[in-house]
Formats: sequence, C-alpha cells, structure tokens
Amino acid sequence: MTQNFSPTRFDSFSIRHHPQRDFIQQVLASTFDSVNPYDAVKKYLQKNSLPNSKKTFAFGLGKAAMAMTQAIADEISLTDSLIITKYASLSDLKLDSVILGNHPIPGKDSLNAGIEAKKFLSQLTKNDLLICLISGGGSALMTAPTIPLDKLQELTLALLKSGASIDEINTIRRHLDELKGGGVVQFANGAKIISLILSDVVGDSLQTIASGITVPDSTTKEDAINILQKYKIKNEISSWKETLKADNPLFEHVENKVVASNSTALGFACSQIENAWGDEKVKIINKNIQGEASEVGLEIAKQFKNAFQTMQRPFCLLAGGETTVTIRGNGKGGRNQELALATVEELSGLENVMLISIATDGEDGPTDAAGAVVTGESYQRSKSLGMDVTNYQSRNDAYEFFNQLGDLIKTNPTGTNVNDLVFCFAF
Repeated sequence: MTQNFSPTRFDSFSIRHHPQRDFIQQVLASTFDSVNPYDAVKKYLQKNSLPNSKKTFAFGLGKAAMAMTQAIADEISLTDSLIITKYASLSDLKLDSVILGNHPIPGKDSLNAGIEAKKFLSQLTKNDLLICLISGGGSALMTAPTIPLDKLQELTLALLKSGASIDEINTIRRHLDELKGGGVVQFANGAKIISLILSDVVGDSLQTIASGITVPDSTTKEDAINILQKYKIKNEISSWKETLKADNPLFEHVENKVVASNSTALGFACSQIENAWGDEKVKIINKNIQGEASEVGLEIAKQFKNAFQTMQRPFCLLAGGETTVTIRGNGKGGRNQELALATVEELSGLENVMLISIATDGEDGPTDAAGAVVTGESYQRSKSLGMDVTNYQSRNDAYEFFNQLGDLIKTNPTGTNVNDLVFCFAF
C-alpha cells in the first residue's frame, strides 16, 4: 500500500530543462514520501499499543483517509469501518464502506456522508474502540449542518473569497455542524477513541484540522459571529450551536495524536539537502507562512535575494504553511500559484535560481495544478510572450500566466495533505 512518489511527477518546463533536474525532482518526491499517510499510521502502530476493547472500528475522514484507514485494516481485525474522502480507487478496496464527499464546498454528497457517519457511530458502545483517521479536507467532505445546505454553501463560498484563514472558516463550521467541534465524541456512545491526525493547518491546531471532530473547542459561537463581521458577511443565522469544551468528561477516553505534519516534511527536506550540500547550505526561513499569498511571496523573494549576502551557492531556503487569497479578479489560480506570481518580478535577472511553491495534496485551489515554478528568467520569458505580470496579478490569473510559461506543476492528487511547501534553490 505504500506509495512512493516518482520524481518525474514533479515536472515543468523550467525543471525539465535545468541541469540539476534530477536533484530537484528527487528532493520534491522524497519530501512528499516523508509524509506518506499510510507509513505515518504504520509507524504509530509500531511504537504504540492500542487499548483492549470488545470491538474495534475505524472511521477515516479527509483527503488521506484511504491510505490511513488501509494502514489500520492491514494490522487490525476491524468490526466495521467507514471512509469519507475526496478520491478513491474502489477496485483496490478491501474495506467496508467508502463515501466520496464534496470539496471545497460541501454538497449533497457531504450531507449524505454526515448522515452515514451518524449511523456508523450509533452502533458503538462504551466497550468498543473507535480509531479515527483524520486529515485535511474533512470539514467540507462531511457535514451535518444546523442550517440548510444551500445557506452553508453560500456562506462557505463567501468566506473562501474573502481571504479568511482556514482557522477562521473552521471556527464558523464548528458552530454550525453537529459532528464538528467534538461532535463525533458526542455521538460515540462512550466508546474509547484514538484519533490519528495528518495535520494540514499551520501550528497543528487540532480543533482546526477537519474542524476538530474529536477535539474540544476553545472558541465560542460569539467568536464565529465576530468573524462574519470582520469580513462584512451578512449574518442571518439563528441556529448557532455551542461546541464541547475541554472540561467535558466525554474527553476522558479520547486521545488525539498528530502522526505527520508540515514540520515533518520541512525537516525531511532540510535533512536531504544537508546530506547533499552540507549543513550550512540549507535554512528553514519560516515554518508558519500565513496571510495574503502575494504579500508572503514578495517577502520570501526578498529574503531569498538577501540570502546571497550570507550564503554561498549552492543553497536552499525552505518555508511551509498555508496562505490565503482575497479574490478581486475573475482569473484562475490557487494560493501557491499566486505566491509564485508575486516573486516573478522580484527574482528577475537572478542567475540560476528557482522558486517552487507547491501544495502537498497536489491541488492548489480550484485548479488541476499543485503549484508553480519561478526562475530568474520567468519575467523576461513572459515579456517576450507579451504578458504583463501586473495584469495577471490584478485579476488573480496566476494559473494562465504559468500555463503559458509551461511552469505549472501537475502532480495529480497525491493522497497526502500537510499544507504547502516553498523551495528556494540557488545553484
């Protein structure tokens, strides 16, 4: 079941034509391998003993749910399992039930997933063990809303367009959903719960990942309402719910454990570049990139240029996290493409440099690209094609900009999900 990423999966015009192509692709592929969800769960099982129980159930939720649940099924005899995810190869399944939900906007399939999840949980007793395999995307893929689905869809779309962070969006979701904000614990009839979590949020906030289905929530419904006010989104909701808090006795038999995260990937990338070039040749400049993608991209580009004063070639700067995009135009793109586009002019003319911004799930926003590549030649190449960088930025059209340059990276969905990574190579 372990999937090793082929280096050729990480390709673009600039990577393909670079003398260090094999090195670049190998670094990317092995970094993605370091957060393989199947392996992460297996490592946990090798180091930890599960509590005794009458029956054991597995509930997988999120983009990495297939591989994570399969890792459990390969080691433990399960009474029953349910997987709610975005993609699945049904022919390969040996598991009992798989539901494909909607993402990033919850839809009818997500609503059905919520109904099935409650049915699945209803069979549990206090003598049972529930192993939850949680990863990013779960907030949209499963919903049991306290408001009509169409209202939830309108609200989600407005939040995504506003530039709200995933933490803010999921704060609102937790207070409008029966299964979020510890809701799964409430429906589990006192069963022991172990949640193994693949983190896709900055700082590994457990209440934010998939909206914290087995985690106490520190926020209130007033916090959720304030977020709507912050982004000037009309609040016509009367059915806000309060979430479970840390002092609730239901959490006495719940354990939540992060098995892999963005820090895992950053650490591995750092170590492999150190092995190739030396300790002084690689530096993690930011483990928590957040905020407007274009602003973050410009700041990273400036740090990259400044690094030439203190570091000798070859070297690499690394960053990880997740930015947001406030949509003002009608173009196409994602946060990694937007971040990369903001660096094009700043890096113009620098010799033998390459910036790669990439989503570890292979899906950068509503596009089929994982991210994009920028070199010191990108600006001149775009000018020769009659392209104005500022124009593409103003209409949020990073996808088309990099598509014309041949510098989109299209990995297809990867099956893992630990935020975004930025590599700044100077050869």
